[in-house]
Amino acid sequence: MEKRKSALALAGIGIGIIILFGQWIGFLSVFALILMLAGIYKIRNSKIKKGYTMLAIGAGLLVLDHLFLFVVITLASLAVFYSRSRKLHKGQSSIFKHNFISNHKWDEVPWSLRSTSIWHVVGDVDADLTLALPEEREPVIFLQGIFGDIDITLPDNYGVEVEMFVLFGQIQFDRDHEAGMLNRLVWKSPHFEQSEYKVKFVVSYLAGDVRIRFY
Repeated sequence: MEKRKSALALAGIGIGIIILFGQWIGFLSVFALILMLAGIYKIRNSKIKKGYTMLAIGAGLLVLDHLFLFVVITLASLAVFYSRSRKLHKGQSSIFKHNFISNHKWDEVPWSLRSTSIWHVVGDVDADLTLALPEEREPVIFLQGIFGDIDITLPDNYGVEVEMFVLFGQIQFDRDHEAGMLNRLVWKSPHFEQSEYKVKFVVSYLAGDVRIRFY
């Protein structure tokens, strides 16, 4: 029964998108949307690998059919990134990085933890705070992009605050996870205010797979 409701909901979303953007949607776009919705349905039913494959193919077809729209969305995302970065860091010293494709491996060797903003079209970020060398008391890590694969490991000795949004994809928080569309997570550790070191993660992606685990 729940699977049937989920399928009907996804079908309703697909029909709504087609009606709303009908003048820009052709056969290839309709096929791409159906493929993406089917991928989301697979993810919801724990067929993760197959679901993300279908989602990626559908997104690729949609980009090919609407390249100009994709460029507009990308530029808008970059503009929002810089505007929001300034607000999050409040004029404090921070690192700004933007790339078309980026890969950050902060889970292999000790690394410097400081306020950082990263934007990419396609990106992979693996951060293990058990290896972090804090340079600030309350750093803010801001990750934004179009497609992202984010894996964050948190130790107990940090006060942690997270704000995460993924339009298409999955947010996995410890043993809980949300998959599909419009995934949002806001959380603050119980001992946040009493912690000597605090860190805030702000993550926002159009499509992505975000995983938060505790050490």
